[in-house]
Amino acid sequence: MNQHERIKAEDRPPADADMPVAAAAVTDRVWNTLLAARKTGAARPSPGWTTAESAAWKLYAPLLGRDDRPLVFAQIGQSLDGRVATVDGDAADVSGAEGLMHLHRCRALADCVIVGANTAIQDNPRLTVRLVKGDNPARVVIDPRGRLSEDAALLTGAGCLVVQACEQKRPAGVETIKVASSAEGLDAVSIVAGLIERGFRRIMIEGGGKTIGRFMDADLVDRLHVGISPLIIGAGPSGLTTNPVSLLAQAKRPRARVYGLGSDIIIDCDLKG
Repeated sequence: MNQHERIKAEDRPPADADMPVAAAAVTDRVWNTLLAARKTGAARPSPGWTTAESAAWKLYAPLLGRDDRPLVFAQIGQSLDGRVATVDGDAADVSGAEGLMHLHRCRALADCVIVGANTAIQDNPRLTVRLVKGDNPARVVIDPRGRLSEDAALLTGAGCLVVQACEQKRPAGVETIKVASSAEGLDAVSIVAGLIERGFRRIMIEGGGKTIGRFMDADLVDRLHVGISPLIIGAGPSGLTTNPVSLLAQAKRPRARVYGLGSDIIIDCDLKG
């Protein structure tokens, strides 16, 4: 029996009618409705919307979460060959223009956005909403050993939290969350629990790929957006990095829908079914 035969038909996820690429148009009326729903939970799509506008709603509405439980979602942008940067670390233009707008929309729908220390050091991101209308989320950086410089963009302004295992002092106004460390790093479950205790209901994990993978391996991620840009890099750091499997039958097979956003495509994966 070969590996393909080991995966029985009943073990495969049911076919999804939305699997073909659906063109999504995030018009002003769609985005304004999403922002209103984020604040009140009452806004709904209009029956007069175009097919592409309705597709945009289907892409982003799940990120609004539910009233009865918090939502953890992740977003990663990569090239056709699964790279997030070059060998020399250039990651500035991996995503196209629409892919970058998608990232900022995800930030605008989140209460807080998480990055790991490596991403914070290499990219020095601001994690703010600049390309679309919306409020900035709180910024969370996982920095177990205190490697992040005090002048990092993340540590300036209000609304920043640092998750750490050390006693490193941070700039004034930066809140710290102490989490015990192990050989595998900081416990992802404790990180999410600490953020929920502070009132965050929509928790976004932006990067890097190893950080997202850690939360996925802990079965904490409800939804994953993978943005793919028509770009071939050839070598460099890969996107998602999770615990490997030996057989394809052991691989995660989430329900997925594919959306076209102009310069990029977005694969929306429902990891909890």
